[in-house]
Order: sequence, then structure tokens, then C-alpha cells
Amino acid sequence: MGGTVAADGVTARDLGLRGPRGWAFRAVSFEAGPGSLITIEGPSGSGRTCLLLALTGRMKPTEGTATVAGAELPRRMAAVRRVSALAHVPGVTDLDPALTVAEHLSERALLQRRFGDSLRALLRPRQEGRAARRERIESALTAAGLDLESLPKGARTAVRDLERAEALRLSLALALIARPRVLGVDDTDLKLSDVERVAIWELLRSIAASGTTVLAVCSEAPDGTVRVSTAGTAEEADTGADTESESESESESESDENGTDGKEAADAIAQAGRA
Repeated sequence: MGGTVAADGVTARDLGLRGPRGWAFRAVSFEAGPGSLITIEGPSGSGRTCLLLALTGRMKPTEGTATVAGAELPRRMAAVRRVSALAHVPGVTDLDPALTVAEHLSERALLQRRFGDSLRALLRPRQEGRAARRERIESALTAAGLDLESLPKGARTAVRDLERAEALRLSLALALIARPRVLGVDDTDLKLSDVERVAIWELLRSIAASGTTVLAVCSEAPDGTVRVSTAGTAEEADTGADTESESESESESESDENGTDGKEAADAIAQAGRA
């Protein structure tokens, strides 16, 4: 590939991650400029979530290098985490079904002000701070395409009452409150209708067009994206894997297809380590 990496672009060269069960993925190489929609494509159990977490600084690669928003991985994982945000990652960004949409948004905005903003923002007068939080929430909702008025009980709708596409948009809005330069989204096309799937991809394209580089995990990538495939990378790297490991992979794959693989991301972090 070669060339100079753009400040907000994403580049990987022979990136690989190995855990106790073998390689999650290996030999992943690609280059994407700022504002790209990068699709991490492959069958469930092929290391897609692990690659997403590695490229957003949440998991430490075993080999190879990557550059995200000008920061090199794995050397500057903390820097990458500061400019990236995650949405819809099972076991990592789970929504509380008992909380309302408004409660989720308010909590995230408060956490962002306390831990993510500058000291100057933290020292703003209370009234000014409230106005800034409201503006940030409204901006995130607009970018995520979530209309609170269309929900059954408006902002007071509990997460358990949201449709899957609505819950995905809420998770995106919560991530966008941080105004990240890189946005990672897991399970983008899982359990969506054809119409919903088209709408979500259009939404992610619009987020990318606004300047935020998007990394989206999916089973089948649409045209016009920077496609990164994890299919076969682990098998090719670990041809000597034993029958037990293969059975575990098949079991995890079936779990993912049924939408119950929330453990994958959490287990991956535990296996590979998190900075």
C-alpha cells in the first residue's frame, strides 16, 4: 500500500490478534482515507468484533501495525481510544433495558462532560453547561436519525420497548455525543429488515460524509465501502487447530447468528487484554 496516512484515516498492515484459543484474525491489511465507511465483513466467529476493538484501541494486537487518526497501534492505544467511540457492541456498550431513552442520553452527556471534555468545559457555569449538553444531545440525535417524537412514549420510552433499528440508532447517538473522529459499530445488519438495513447503511454513509471515519461490522457489506474481510484469516493462520477449538468456533458462530453472542466481545477483551 504505502503512502502517507491521513490524519483521520485508518491503515492496517499485517494486523493479527491471537488469544488462548488461537488466532482471532491475522494478516489484515487495508488503507482508508478520512471520512471513509469501512466495512468489516465476514461470517460470525471470524474475528470481526476483535478486529473492530483492535482498530479502536480497545484490544492489543499480537502482530502487525495499524494507524488510526494519526496514532500508531499498538503503541498509542490510549490516544486512539480518546478519538474513537463504540456503538452496538454486545458485552461492551449494552443498553440497560429498564432505563428510558432520555435517561441514557442524559447519563452519557454527563459522563462526557465529566471525563471526556476539556477542563474549560467542565468549569462552565451550570446553566451554560446544561445548554451545551442539550445541544450535544440534539446534535447526536439528528446525526443518528433518531426522532424522539416517533417513539411510543417519546423520550420516556424504555429501551426494552424499542424496535431493533431504533435501539441501534440510540446506541449510535450515545456514541456520537463524544463527537468522535472514528466510530466503530458492531452487528450493523443483524436482524434488520431489508428496508431497515438500507436505511442504516445510508445513515452510516451520512455520518462518514460528515467527516467521521466509520468502522462497521457486518455479514455482507454494501457496495461503495472499503471492504475488509476476516473470512478465513484465522483458519489460514492456525491450520493446526484441534477439533475442540473447531467445535467451539462452530458453537460461537451459531450463537452469533441467533443474536446471542454478547459474550464474544467481553470474552475477547478478557483473552487478549485491554489497555
